[in-house]
Amino acid sequence: MLLSIMAVIGGFVLLTWSADRTVLGASATARNFGVSPLVIGLTVVGFGTSAPEMLVSVMAALDGSTGLAIGNALGSNITNIALVLGATALVAPLTVRSETVRREIPILLAVSLLAYVLMSDGYLGRLDGALLLGGLVLMLFMVVSLGLRSRNSDPLADEYTEEMPATMSTGRALFWLLFGIVVMLLASRLLVWGAVNIAHAFGVSDLVIGLTIVAIGTSMPELMATVMSARKNEHDIALGNIIGSNMFNLLGVLGLPGLIAPGGFLPEVLSRDFPWMIGLTLALFVISYGFRGPGRINRIEGGILCAAYGVYMVMIYFSAKA
Repeated sequence: MLLSIMAVIGGFVLLTWSADRTVLGASATARNFGVSPLVIGLTVVGFGTSAPEMLVSVMAALDGSTGLAIGNALGSNITNIALVLGATALVAPLTVRSETVRREIPILLAVSLLAYVLMSDGYLGRLDGALLLGGLVLMLFMVVSLGLRSRNSDPLADEYTEEMPATMSTGRALFWLLFGIVVMLLASRLLVWGAVNIAHAFGVSDLVIGLTIVAIGTSMPELMATVMSARKNEHDIALGNIIGSNMFNLLGVLGLPGLIAPGGFLPEVLSRDFPWMIGLTLALFVISYGFRGPGRINRIEGGILCAAYGVYMVMIYFSAKA
């Protein structure tokens, strides 16, 4: 048991570090090839913060732990909105000024509903996985198109420009990109091994472990990136990272196990976890879209989001004991 716990902790630490190195290397490489900072931020950074979830999902599916992969995707989205954004708003209330971010929020809600409809039969199959991954390609095209149309006036472009690494050779950037990916692969394998062992030791489902321990751990890159962006007054990046990560989770993290290891899943996914995730996504849309001006997540709303996360964790605890 101690070895499994150490594997999970070590996996989290290595995933967080390697995800940061991968994003750094990929961003610098893209910038050296003339890609605009806004496009890099909307694609490379969003993918990089979701890379831990994707690799954990692949490793779990290869091990036959589809429940862990599904729990990781849904649990990460719930954690990102309720805990990460909620805690960030408590530290620094967020104001949404970017038109690109505002337009991404209803897309995220639509993606959440699409994932629910595809999985409403209680089975995550290869067709579902292919449709979700196809949606990922379409989402990237839509998001980049939105960003390019407003790149000259969107404050998000300036924020990403300030965050991009200014000078890094292509060779060094490629080194960090490849080295980060290798470390992420090893770390995700270590994490899944430890998490499955813990689930078996405590007699709980892989789904519960994915929704809790694994989801919280793989959301650490989003938490650090969001808090740091908020403290530097880069509110649009803070919220944009969460929205982008959640869309990657639903389309990529759920799509991959559908292709690799199709199969059924526990009914709690549809009766408990999807409704919570969709409800929180809808709440995010209502409080941050800004129907009459800039959207804003204040400290009271941040506290409510954190409280909602606490209620959800209590539900998971009692359902696991039942």
